[in-house]
Amino acid sequence: MKRLTFIKALAATALLSGALAHGAEWPERPITLVVPFAAGGSTDATARMVAERLGKVLGQPVVIDNRAGAGSNIGSAFVAKSQPDGYTLLLATSTIATNVSLYKNMGFDLRKDLVPVSQVALIPNVLVVNNDIPAKTLAEFVGYVREKKGAVNFGSAGNGSSQHLSGALFNSMAAGEMTHVPYKGGAPANTDLLAGQIQAVFAPLVEVLPYIDGGKLRALAVTTGERSPRLPAVPAVGEVLSGYEVVLWNGVFAPAGTPAAIVDKLAAAIQKVTQEPGLRKTFTEQGSVPVGSSPGEFKTVLASEIDKWGKLVRLSGAKVD
Repeated sequence: MKRLTFIKALAATALLSGALAHGAEWPERPITLVVPFAAGGSTDATARMVAERLGKVLGQPVVIDNRAGAGSNIGSAFVAKSQPDGYTLLLATSTIATNVSLYKNMGFDLRKDLVPVSQVALIPNVLVVNNDIPAKTLAEFVGYVREKKGAVNFGSAGNGSSQHLSGALFNSMAAGEMTHVPYKGGAPANTDLLAGQIQAVFAPLVEVLPYIDGGKLRALAVTTGERSPRLPAVPAVGEVLSGYEVVLWNGVFAPAGTPAAIVDKLAAAIQKVTQEPGLRKTFTEQGSVPVGSSPGEFKTVLASEIDKWGKLVRLSGAKVD
């Protein structure tokens, strides 16, 4: 019995040493960072900024692979089923936490098949309205949607999107009756908002900043708990509707089973990248907040995010088969 225990201990030590050695050597070849959205969008742009700098820190190129579809599930499932060797990674958004409740079958189990490595950035949504809307402040807009009783239409990137869930929470807390109009993506929703076909959108800040800066859309509030440094004069929704908060994010995941030494080394590299002055400046100009968390911190955040977005999905009634 003692001899068997000794042999098991030796085997465990050998496995640990191998994993640590593998982590020390990694990476020895280019790394693929899968973006589960189409090229050209805000998530893709963020991924490319991060990949360029991450490659310099790690000493190997980080190549972007766009695998869009099924609300980010196609690309995420691809990574979840990849070899856990640190060479295939995922840059996901908060959509991945939403999808746990939104989809009957994501094609993988987020809690079991992917390992959180590090959050990259936090991103506010911003309530923007067409300039023809008479409400000039958030408080006035709350009164406006109550008065109009369903006549105010808010657009979104689709059922269950962050725009939809942000609006559903606003409707609930404001006792408003805005009508949800889903689009196939945020861009067409913003186009119709500019044209006056709909009256409001809770859009990711980075997507509508040019319209806000150019005076083409009116920003009434951000969905984060505090005001955005990018728009300091624009209040948080919670300043009028106490307790309201919706925060978007993006972060890097690895396939489950990836050696801890690799996960830790990758997290340290991401933390270094998010402290890089050029990246921080770009994020700040976009209204995003760089993070760079540890795997443990990101795991804790993810658990709470799955619960939070699940409640919003149930509140909205959104569902995707």
